[in-house]
Amino acid sequence: MERSDELAGLIVRENGKSWADAVSEVAYAAEFFRWYAEETPRVDGHVRTAPNGDKRILVVHQPIGTAVLVTPWNFPAAMATRKIAPALAAGCPVVLKPASDTPLTALAIAGLLAEAGVPDGVVNVVPARRSGAVVAAMLNHPATRKLSFTGSTEVGRTLLRGAAENVLSVSMELGGNAPLLVFDDADLDTAIEGTLVAKMRNGGQSCIAANRLFVQAGVYDEFAERLSSAMAGLSMGCGLDRSVQVGAMINDGAVGEMEDLVARSVEAGARVMTGGKASGGVGAFYPPTVLTGIVEDNPILEHEIFGPIAPLVEFETEQQAIALANATPFGLASYVFTADLARALRVSEALDTGMVGVNRGLISDPAAPFGGVKHSGLGREGGSEGIHEFLETKYIAVEW
Repeated sequence: MERSDELAGLIVRENGKSWADAVSEVAYAAEFFRWYAEETPRVDGHVRTAPNGDKRILVVHQPIGTAVLVTPWNFPAAMATRKIAPALAAGCPVVLKPASDTPLTALAIAGLLAEAGVPDGVVNVVPARRSGAVVAAMLNHPATRKLSFTGSTEVGRTLLRGAAENVLSVSMELGGNAPLLVFDDADLDTAIEGTLVAKMRNGGQSCIAANRLFVQAGVYDEFAERLSSAMAGLSMGCGLDRSVQVGAMINDGAVGEMEDLVARSVEAGARVMTGGKASGGVGAFYPPTVLTGIVEDNPILEHEIFGPIAPLVEFETEQQAIALANATPFGLASYVFTADLARALRVSEALDTGMVGVNRGLISDPAAPFGGVKHSGLGREGGSEGIHEFLETKYIAVEW
């Protein structure tokens, strides 16, 4: 935390996000070290007497061994510490392969760890452009016992096949297509504020970003107008300017993808309320965009947008909203806005996602289990669950 400004500046230069997002990421990244320093002595084993009384059943947890960590570019500090911290807490050395777009932040964190006294060879960072070949070599090394990956489902499938060859333990945090549900009885001030966070954190370049916004008919028009006004009011520019609220996309290719998604969506009947067109100036910038008139077969609903585009879909009933939200192979995060507690919990249980935010758009927390279901991944990071991803359970039969 003493190096917060230094690290935030590096993240902005390397990643393009706003200063506020970068500073928040540094604090989030640091908290994983604090949390897992505390979790280390809380790894519980147990002793039981066997049912037939002939022995004690002693259960302990031991480090799984060398872990290969593969991280994405969107949160270059936090995605590294979310894996390094529990691995170290469990007693495992790591080899980190950072995203080729953002290797410098990972190297800076490794430098801080060396300063803090981590022994040589315990935390290793290997930047590389030839990601596939380099990670494959790591997975085939006889010392490797664990793979922890955050990234796309497509790449995750490839790594799962590689890990299967050596029967490695795997943790996978993969793609998302998060639904956000706004019911008629929701407090619209809270819903707009929460939607801006869930959609626009890191410029929408987040696996838990709200991708599909389902709004009940009674508040659809008002919500659309208010969200469009709020999105249009966000300032966009270089993240080193601390007044900027929306930074750059990761590269020009990402801008092209946003333009293509919006064009195809409009062809399918969508209406652009705000944004919808890149400025064409210097830098990989795409403006906050709101699309209305989205119907169920609009192609934008099938994609993890990974950008500042908010497509709005109108619904009538609770059951219809749940069905629309679950109509995807992904199941990472979802968001529900309603004043009815019973409805909030009922819908949360019905949604096929690993995490649900109720009346809030920010759900990430080092003390909570982060992960998804279906094509969104395997295992959990964060919380007490996170350290167990790097531990093996051993049973010892004892008679005394």
